[in-house]
Amino acid sequence: MKTITIYQQEGYKELGDLYGLFFEDINHAADGGLYGELVQNRSFEFCEVDKPEYHSLTAWEKSDNLVWSVETGNPLNKENTHYLHVEAKKGSCIRNQGYNSGIYVEAGKNYDFSVYLRTTISAKITIAVRTDEGKLCAEAALMVGKEKELSDVGDWYKYELVLTATETTYEGRLVLTFEEGVYDLDMVSLFPQDTFLGKKGGLRRDIAEALQEMKPKFMRFPGGCLVHDGSLNDKDRNSMYRWRRTLGPVEERPTWRNNWRYNQTLGLGYYEYFCFCEEIGAKPLPVLPGGFNPHKGEGVPMEDLQEWVQEALDLVEFANGTADSKWGAVRAGMGHPESFGLEYLGIGNEEIGEGFFERYPYFHNAIRAKYPEIKLINTAGPFSVGEGYEDGWNSARKYGSDLVDEHYYSSPEWFLANMHHYDDFDEKGPKVFLGGYASWGNTFYNALVEAAYMTHLEKAKAVALACYAPMLCNVDYVNWKPDMLWFDNHRILKTPNYYVQKLFMSNQGTAEVAYSTSDLDEVIVLTDNPALHGDITIMGNDVEGRIWDITFTNTATGESRKLPDFMVDKENVENYLTEAACDNYSLEFSFKRSAGRKGLKIYFGKKDSDNSILWEFGGWDNWDCNLTEISMAEVQLFPIESSMWRIWNTVCVWRFADVISEPLLMAKFTMILWIDCRS
Repeated sequence: MKTITIYQQEGYKELGDLYGLFFEDINHAADGGLYGELVQNRSFEFCEVDKPEYHSLTAWEKSDNLVWSVETGNPLNKENTHYLHVEAKKGSCIRNQGYNSGIYVEAGKNYDFSVYLRTTISAKITIAVRTDEGKLCAEAALMVGKEKELSDVGDWYKYELVLTATETTYEGRLVLTFEEGVYDLDMVSLFPQDTFLGKKGGLRRDIAEALQEMKPKFMRFPGGCLVHDGSLNDKDRNSMYRWRRTLGPVEERPTWRNNWRYNQTLGLGYYEYFCFCEEIGAKPLPVLPGGFNPHKGEGVPMEDLQEWVQEALDLVEFANGTADSKWGAVRAGMGHPESFGLEYLGIGNEEIGEGFFERYPYFHNAIRAKYPEIKLINTAGPFSVGEGYEDGWNSARKYGSDLVDEHYYSSPEWFLANMHHYDDFDEKGPKVFLGGYASWGNTFYNALVEAAYMTHLEKAKAVALACYAPMLCNVDYVNWKPDMLWFDNHRILKTPNYYVQKLFMSNQGTAEVAYSTSDLDEVIVLTDNPALHGDITIMGNDVEGRIWDITFTNTATGESRKLPDFMVDKENVENYLTEAACDNYSLEFSFKRSAGRKGLKIYFGKKDSDNSILWEFGGWDNWDCNLTEISMAEVQLFPIESSMWRIWNTVCVWRFADVISEPLLMAKFTMILWIDCRS
């Protein structure tokens, strides 16, 4: 008889802050998403560093009878150096496209318009929201240049007014129509008054309320790869995300390249993150860069690392310090004299390699010495296994990190096959922070599998925190999927994954209770994949090198054939090897890399461009190896169940059949690769 016995009075594990949120500005989650600003490129700061096709006038249009240029000669401030210079005829105009299909305004609702403007004349500017077809949805007159309003005629001055929408549209354009004259404009802004909690210049209400409804225990921010990818110089346009640069008046904050290839205004900065956590009842969990960029293998010189360590110490003081401390006073000056009650602090996000792990202890030791109450989070890379993963855990054990940040994305079948992944983790060592995970998809099946996995997260004594990621995605600006909440400029879609996360968060108890089972050992085969017939191709993964001694063998018959040598280059051209029409085969070749940091991409079982198996060997800065099933443009990841291999001055022999997970073993093939990585 199949039974499950629950012992209600026997506590098994304290659940603590188990389930929370992971906010990262990916998929336009902040600008064009949670941050309520309706104007895109409000300060004319977009540029090709953000995205190759961007420029200072991205998202702006003008009428034919207006002359404009973007200037920097006498800017609003040192961080916001671009402004729009306009030479207008009577009736000429500029227009902003907003995000998605346009600017969304709803009839009867009010919108706060503001602009920094400089002019030597007194004039009227008409502020309106119109559609491309000419429908007027809101309009008001703005009088500018009055001497009584200016301390010195010709200086920058902030003008504000309220627009009331008379029509609803999802396709509006913000239109500024001028009288004849010369004007300089900056920080052209439009916010709904109907923001989350009614805060001026605040968050988009429907998205924020959907997150609040989940009742998360914590919220991680600001990333994600946003944390570690970028220049080590915080003054550079493509800088890593540095928290101190996100404070102060919004108009004085810099704009940066977002590493997901768009611009971020930083209107939603560290102070706003802390406030939002407080408003939705979630503990803040900030993650800071560790002075190392794993994408480029670049680290801040050790003699300069103290500046980065001090930045981490200053963040704790900003969050928790008294109002008369240096950084506590900054917080108080922004409107929050009380402590934010910071308990958790992460250093690094998915970093692997010596460059990070030699720098981590400097952060750890300094924070532990000054703030022993802070729970410190180390990192174990972007996969659930491998050399980098083990290095992260070894570092955490060596220095006594409180938690280890793990990330992984895989197929639902992987999650089903690994329900007991954390059962044998040492509960007396560092705890697991499953800081980013999802199965590949937003179907009910994906959500059900994730729910099953979460029940095991609750049971595993070594798991302390977990959050699904990514959290938000604008449907017109997709960098990554799946995502928990999808939205456009006026609607949100709560996925099945969202409802599962909400179910577990809003019903989280205080403790897991003990239970036992009997007669539940039946094994159900989840997949029965056919043999991997199809083409075999190889391409470089941003490397140059030579491949030779290529042999394809039908292992059932012993028949072998030699294939032509070829070169791979950084153009990543796909090279056809042969068709595999047998059920059991092996491929052997030698590869010598002459340039680049990564390895190869090997496709097999390839039917067409949308259906194949990909073996990425030496990805993620030459630290990982993954098997990926590509089927009808949907990707499913099968992490290899053994230590990951690096292409590094050695000859590696790998028999796939010895190491891959069971669903792929059913494919009945063996592949042998001889990899010579000596330069």
